[in-house]
Amino acid sequence: MRYSIASLIVPGLGQFLQGRRARGLGLFGLIAVMLGLIAWAVAPPSTFSESTINFKGDPSNWMWLVVPAIVWVWAVWDAAAPPPAWSAWIVTLASLILFYSLGWEASGLDPAALTKNFERAQLVLRPMLRPDFIQPRAEHHEGWIELIVPCGETPAEGAHTINDTTLTLSAGCTAVGDTLTVNGSGFWPDTDAQLVWQSPIGDFFPLRDEANQFRSILVDSQGNTSASFVVPNAIPPGIDPTLPQEQRLYVQQSRPLGGYELSTNGAFVVQGIYQTVALALMATTLGTLFAIPVSFLAARNLMSANPITLAVYVTVRTLLNIVRSIESLIIAVVFVVFVGLGPFAGMLALAVHTVAALAKLYSEVIEGIDPGPIEAMQATGANWLQVVRYGVVPQIVPPFTAFTIYRWDINVRSSTIVGLVGGGGIGFFLVQWINLSDFRAVSASFIAILVVVMAMDFVSARVRERLH
Repeated sequence: MRYSIASLIVPGLGQFLQGRRARGLGLFGLIAVMLGLIAWAVAPPSTFSESTINFKGDPSNWMWLVVPAIVWVWAVWDAAAPPPAWSAWIVTLASLILFYSLGWEASGLDPAALTKNFERAQLVLRPMLRPDFIQPRAEHHEGWIELIVPCGETPAEGAHTINDTTLTLSAGCTAVGDTLTVNGSGFWPDTDAQLVWQSPIGDFFPLRDEANQFRSILVDSQGNTSASFVVPNAIPPGIDPTLPQEQRLYVQQSRPLGGYELSTNGAFVVQGIYQTVALALMATTLGTLFAIPVSFLAARNLMSANPITLAVYVTVRTLLNIVRSIESLIIAVVFVVFVGLGPFAGMLALAVHTVAALAKLYSEVIEGIDPGPIEAMQATGANWLQVVRYGVVPQIVPPFTAFTIYRWDINVRSSTIVGLVGGGGIGFFLVQWINLSDFRAVSASFIAILVVVMAMDFVSARVRERLH
């Protein structure tokens, strides 16, 4: 009776006093989380982000108190006498209803939205059905002119001549969103031209009209042209948009020669995929080289011989957990600041995360090996290095190899993401194309990523199969 009264005063206290401490603490924690969640749901929004949660601040959320009440009553019942096994399902079901109902509301799930904006989605889906990877082979003719965006102390000249082709701009500097006029001469007569922009870091992308189509301009029979255009936002992540940057406008023409070749975006896709695979390979190699020695320091069965080695084990494990808890995308942001934009920053970010992830997996393999050979060698007086060399290494080579290949597979996928913050690879081009609404190029990059991932899955599966 006194145990049930204890659980009535404090949920789970009766179970704790009975010696069922894990059960008592679990019940107390569950009810505490429920009450805290309900109190948060009832309280008025205190920040702008909380105001976007539909159920936040609704007084009707008090009705959810019935769920912790059910769990509390069950805890009293359980402390008085062991209840039937089926009664635990009542507690489980009530808890799941509470968490999933509030979780549904907090996540803003709206299945109807999948079809509500279908017409707008067609603007994205239709271009993606025509990947921009190859194009008819053609000869090209172009002219280009520099300008400063935004304006600084020294604007560009506003005119440029190359190979008898001259372009002039209405202004040598401007701001994003302004409208400029370009005039040109010396082009192929009666052949349409295309306006292409070059960003400060050298990326090219065609300018588009209001219908999201590539912007074409007419060239008359004398080889002259004139067109107005809106200056795009081509400042990549990591560069101060208020800092004047040198950018270029190209006027390009092409005439078919027969056959097919890589398009401009197709060439960028190939370059990005090559960087992605190379980036993942280098990150995995460096990460593995550092992870192997660290993993031995993070294996409890090898580091628990005395207080000093045990302290090393605890320290290394803690550091590995801290690094693994930070997503590689966040680490890439830090390295972009250190070494600048490019694949080197992405490689370093993936290598650091790979060290933490592989060292943990390797250490768990070491902790799970057969202790017999180790104990036999220790009984003969072998030192720590001899035990590792002859008692541990022969048992861990196959699983180490399998985990390393699997991590390379993961790094190939992750390297497409670190590019979103300037870490190189296909993701670096992908974020540019998404910002520019060039969904044909986005589709080509998706297909390239799919092909690489499928190839990696096939190769890694075959290697792991041979290892086993």
